[in-house]
Amino acid sequence: MTPYTKEYAIRQDEKDPLKHFKSRFIKSDSDLIYLDGNSLGMLPCETPHHMDRVVKEEWGKGLIRSWNTGWYERSAQLAAKLAPLIGAQPEEVMIADSTSVNLFKLAYAALQHQQGRKGIVSDQLNFPSDIYVLQGLVELLGNKHQLRLASSADEMTVSMEELEKQLSDDSALLTLSHVVFKSAFMYDMKAVTRLAHKKGAMVLWDLSHAVGSVPVYLNDSNADLAIGCTYKYLNGGPGAPAFLYVRKDLQQKLQSPVQGWFGQSNPFEFNLDYQPAVGINRFLAGTPPLLSLSALEPALEIMTEAGINNLRNKSVLQTRYLISLVEEYLSPLGFSLASPGDETRRGSHISIRHAEAYRICKALIDPQTGDRVIIPDFREPDNIRLGIAPLYNSFLDIYEAVMQLKLLVEEELYSRFPLTRETVT
Repeated sequence: MTPYTKEYAIRQDEKDPLKHFKSRFIKSDSDLIYLDGNSLGMLPCETPHHMDRVVKEEWGKGLIRSWNTGWYERSAQLAAKLAPLIGAQPEEVMIADSTSVNLFKLAYAALQHQQGRKGIVSDQLNFPSDIYVLQGLVELLGNKHQLRLASSADEMTVSMEELEKQLSDDSALLTLSHVVFKSAFMYDMKAVTRLAHKKGAMVLWDLSHAVGSVPVYLNDSNADLAIGCTYKYLNGGPGAPAFLYVRKDLQQKLQSPVQGWFGQSNPFEFNLDYQPAVGINRFLAGTPPLLSLSALEPALEIMTEAGINNLRNKSVLQTRYLISLVEEYLSPLGFSLASPGDETRRGSHISIRHAEAYRICKALIDPQTGDRVIIPDFREPDNIRLGIAPLYNSFLDIYEAVMQLKLLVEEELYSRFPLTRETVT
C-alpha cells in the first residue's frame, strides 16, 4: 500500500500499540487536529477531576493543615516521577519556579563554582530567553564574563567542530537546548558533555523541547546541570512549574543565588541566618504554586504508563511519515524541510518553511477555511512548526494536516488573511 494515501494512515493507526492513549485527553472539537503539543500539551481527562479534589478537599477542607498531609513534599514527590524520564535519580531533581528562573539559578551557581574561568558558550539556535538570561548574568557579574555563540551553517544544526571551536581552556559553562526549539535538531548529549568536560567547562542542558518526547540520559551522559518546562510534551498545563537537575556529587558544592525560605535547611525555625538545605532542596526558593504543581500529577502518570521509549518509537515513525508527505505533496508548492532529515538528530516536531508561512498558519487555524481546524505554530521568519505528541496524535492527523496545507496553498486561501502579526504567534 502506498504511504501517500488516507488508507495507509488509517492502517498505521490500527497497528499503533499506543492508540488508546488518545482517548485519555480532552478534545471538545471533533474537527480539531492539534499539532502544537511542542508548545502546550493537551489537557488529560483526569486532570479536571484531580484538580477538583485538590481544590475542594485539600484546600477547601484541609486548609492550612494540608501542608502537613502532602503539600510540603509534593514538589519532591512529583520530581521523583519525572526523574526516570530524564535519566536521573529522584534526589537529583526538583520541580520549582519557571524555566528561566531555574536557568538563572543554575548558571549563576556554575559560574561562581568556576571562579577564574570567564567563558560562557551557547549557540545561535538556543531559545532566545536562555540567551537573555545569560546576557543578564554577564552584566550582573560585572561584565567579567564573555558570552560566545556557536554558529549554524544551515540554520538547523550546530556541528561538534563549531562547538569545539568556541570552547577554550577558559570556558566556565556550556549551555544548550538538547532539542532546538525551531528546527528540532537534537544534540548528542553524551558527546557534547564529554567535549565540554575535556575543556574543564560545566554543562547545563535545557530539556524543554526534549522531555516527554525523547529519552534523556543525564546520568549516563555525566551531565552536570539541567532545566526544563513541564507544559509541552508533559502536558502539565499553561505556566506549569519547571524543573531543575543537579548531579548528586555537585549539590553541596553549588550555591543558589536565590536564598528563599524553602531552600533553607529548616525553614520553620525562622532563623535569620540562612543555611542552605542539604541536597537538591537548596535550589528551592519560595512557596511552590500548589494548584499548578498538582495539575502535573495525572500527566506524569500517563507518561509513565505509556513509557518514554515507546513514545519515542512512535514519534520516529510519525516524523518520518510526515517528512515523506511533505516531500511528496508540499515541496512542489514551495515548502522546504527545516528540520534534520536524520531522525537520530531530531526531536518530535518538524519545521517546514514557506514564504507565506504566517498567513498559512492563520488559514489552518481558521474554522472557515478548509475542512478541519489545524493548530500548528509559527516561528519567525518563515517556519511552520508541526509538533507531534505520540500520546494523542495519530497518523491520520498527520495525513489530513498535510492535505489541508496542500489545499490552502494550491488555492491560495491564505491570501484572505492579513500579514499583520498577532501578539502571540
